[in-house]
Amino acid sequence: MTTHPQPPGSIDISPAVIATITNQAVHQCYGVVGMANRNLVDGIAHVLTRDSRRGIEVSFENGEIVIDIYVIIQYGTRIRAVAESIQNTVKFHVEKALGQATPVREVNVYIQGLRMNDGES
Repeated sequence: MTTHPQPPGSIDISPAVIATITNQAVHQCYGVVGMANRNLVDGIAHVLTRDSRRGIEVSFENGEIVIDIYVIIQYGTRIRAVAESIQNTVKFHVEKALGQATPVREVNVYIQGLRMNDGES
């Protein structure tokens, strides 16, 4: 007689967990100087709540993860290269942490600003 163990229940991963993993991954990327707010309302909400996942939105579509990231990058870096680095790094780290059960379908990067060094004009 062969028995197949049944899982004891379901596992639900909060979008906040995925946003935290994303935040750590984004800050590893060269050229990123900070996260940005999507709009003024989000900026005011951040000031009031001190949310550490500022600039990251996570949603689920058809069992796959979609991540929107709003960043500020260093002036003088190649914008496209930094954005592609963010996409690849975030996808790798999220899928590594969650396993292949829930794939990342999209990582959308929105460059909200450039930061110049203090000595540049």
